[in-house]
Amino acid sequence: MAVGTEVPWLAPQPTRWDDTADVVVVGFGIAGACAAIGAAEAGANVLILERTGAAGGASALAAGHFYLGGGTPVQQATGHEDSSAAMRDYLTAVSPDPDHLKVDAYCVGSVAHFAWLESQGLTFERSFYPGKAVVQPGTEGLMWTGNEKVSPYLDQARPAPRGHKVNAPAERGGHEVMRVLTERVRELGIRVRYETEVDQLVADGDHIVGARWPGGAASGAVVLAAGGFVMNPGMLAAHTRLAQHFLPLGVPTDDGLGIRLGQSAGAATAHMDGAFLTASFYPPDTLLHGIIVNKAGQRFVAEDSYHGRTAGAVVAQPDSTAYLIVDSKHMAWPELPMVKFIDGWETVALMEAALDIPVGALQETLANYNVAAADEHDPELGKHPDWITPLTQGPWGAFDLTPGTATYVGFTLGGLSTTVDGEVLRTDGSTIEGLYAAGACASNIAQDTGGYSSGTCLGEGSFFGRRAGAHAALRRQEGD
Repeated sequence: MAVGTEVPWLAPQPTRWDDTADVVVVGFGIAGACAAIGAAEAGANVLILERTGAAGGASALAAGHFYLGGGTPVQQATGHEDSSAAMRDYLTAVSPDPDHLKVDAYCVGSVAHFAWLESQGLTFERSFYPGKAVVQPGTEGLMWTGNEKVSPYLDQARPAPRGHKVNAPAERGGHEVMRVLTERVRELGIRVRYETEVDQLVADGDHIVGARWPGGAASGAVVLAAGGFVMNPGMLAAHTRLAQHFLPLGVPTDDGLGIRLGQSAGAATAHMDGAFLTASFYPPDTLLHGIIVNKAGQRFVAEDSYHGRTAGAVVAQPDSTAYLIVDSKHMAWPELPMVKFIDGWETVALMEAALDIPVGALQETLANYNVAAADEHDPELGKHPDWITPLTQGPWGAFDLTPGTATYVGFTLGGLSTTVDGEVLRTDGSTIEGLYAAGACASNIAQDTGGYSSGTCLGEGSFFGRRAGAHAALRRQEGD
């Protein structure tokens, strides 16, 4: 067994509980905070167990996006029509194996969830950023953060921008989210025990009745919200392709503990190979006018794709090799230092030879692209006309998108299998009584980098975390 993949043993009930609650939440990131608040709002006595000395987790590193839609106040104020049906159609189209119950619940409940987030104290500017970027440059409340306007999804679901960012600069967005939610936890009188690492779940037969840490234990229904496993090399090697040529985007406690705790109770997992990757070459958006080719000189992804979709397509190419080609009219330096400029050449033939692309292949690809681009058309990959311009003004330059040369960052998306209410499932589809999971240690909406949109983690973590906490509280009060 690889180091870091060991599954703990279930613990028997102690002779004496050190603490008692209706709901015990393991982890204090976005999902844990919202699970605790949801449980408290349902009338439960709640205890949060956090491994570190402060709230936040990986959520505090985020830019502060929530992927929400269906006609939120920000969408309405900025003139963007949306519906839960259009949002559902999009999320279904981009998901390899969509969980229709979860997608439906998330989309139908999106507007109400936005209102709930604001009721907790989060604020969202009623403004829109129209540019193509990884995150809004200011405090704009809405932007495009996925592939809604990208072929083929443009024709499969009515597009609308759904990236709602809290009213804070990008570098402070996640911190602001967690600051507000931590304050809300305090206002509700929710107890928090810091520097407490849960190492076992406590069982009574086939029910989970509490959680144990070295030297103590607390009784209650348990909500696992302990993060993903991007910091666990053993789990990465066992489940994903992230073991090489990328930088993990997370915190040290993203070691898969929540998943392994669930597995100790017989939990099933889903989409454990799923991961988000990016080495974005935009902004500036002028670089989107270029073309991306593999080592055979062939295009393989629409260049206007969301950066995560582009990254996934690059990794899937032979030897994961790819280049961004631009002419002098569209040459610019990426604002994010993630991709490396190779060189410039006076002719496409010289560039082709320098990149070791088969003779004539890149020249043919670029010539065919330019013919169609003259009519603002891309019959091969459906690139949006906004980004289609002939690349005819030499010299031509190339950026290397190959992992190991370009700097890729990423995090995991797979986790415990759960119901729409966060109940953890066994491999036979039955629920494990008393055990819930949400956030990065559960598998919910996001399944792979090609279907990911910025804001999905905070969006689904808060939505399903809140739902799990409320359901755990109600079941506990019913005596289950």
